[in-house]
Amino acid sequence: MKKVLILVLLIISSCKKEKKEIDVIDEELKQVAEYSTIEIEPILEMDSLSVRAIEIIGNNVAFAANNGTYGLYNAANNTWKINTQKFEEFSPEFRAVASTANDFFMLSVGSPALLYKTGDNGNMELVYQENDEKAFYDAIAFWNDKEGIAIGDPTETCISIIITRDGGKSWNKIACENLPEAAEGEAAFAASNSNIAIKGNKAWVLTGGVKSRIFYTEDKGKSWEVFDTPILQGEPTQGGYSLDFYDDKNGFIIGGDYTKPNGNIANKSITSDGGKTWQLVADSINPGYKSSIRYVPNSSGKHLIATGFTGIEYSRDAGKSWQHMSDEGFYTMRFLNDSTAYAAGKGRIARIRFR
Repeated sequence: MKKVLILVLLIISSCKKEKKEIDVIDEELKQVAEYSTIEIEPILEMDSLSVRAIEIIGNNVAFAANNGTYGLYNAANNTWKINTQKFEEFSPEFRAVASTANDFFMLSVGSPALLYKTGDNGNMELVYQENDEKAFYDAIAFWNDKEGIAIGDPTETCISIIITRDGGKSWNKIACENLPEAAEGEAAFAASNSNIAIKGNKAWVLTGGVKSRIFYTEDKGKSWEVFDTPILQGEPTQGGYSLDFYDDKNGFIIGGDYTKPNGNIANKSITSDGGKTWQLVADSINPGYKSSIRYVPNSSGKHLIATGFTGIEYSRDAGKSWQHMSDEGFYTMRFLNDSTAYAAGKGRIARIRFR
């Protein structure tokens, strides 16, 4: 009887091992194929718009932009609902958006800083306002449907970080005594709403300018560390402009100097230890300045797409080498799945299909 039991356990163990190996093979087969071409389909064209923030909501895409303009694209019937938001007598410029299962959020740059959420009566509701003359918010993201974060330039001795714990109904600014001190001239860029990356309870915040660093929390904003990066920095227009994490270990930064878009020295950096240390990749190799970096879904952290006003670039080897895919410029991009993305820029939003 004992021998039979041992034999049964061995068979079960062997079956589990085989199933695990099959699962690994299946997962490898699901990895995204390498791209060779892209198809760019404009879905919104408005000359007056400059769109630096989009959000995928289901199969649809939402945006908020300059002139107080925001909208939602219904992919099923190819229609837009577009509206404008005024504050007193002026139209805010929105450069950051986010969503939860219940609400859409849009955050303006400049002073007063204005954060709106979807209201119960169908209108946007102002849930945070900051009147400091130095206020300038750059990005917003959520850990879950209750807890979110927005970041901005320093108004005191630290970068500005506001947190919500109640689904965005209220926001509180973290006191500088609870944050690492900002360096002189350290700020962030509101170029593509991608200064924040979130995985699980963790978040990474990218700064730029005279100092370009990573502010890191592993407990949803309760405590913070700061890590240096080797990205080009030292001038107000230099630094990291965008970051993304494939998982909680592997991340990528891209940036440079938007006034010198062909510059490709020290503008791309990678981490494999959760952002504690960073190494330059493709140094002195194109692409130059870009405002947005995204990992391709289901690509084992190997495939990346970089976008900027000078075009679209693709890497299939974790950023070591790059292929120029298009001259069409976009400020920001978000993936719907591993073959379709939405991108936005000056005067337009487009659907991009990768083949």
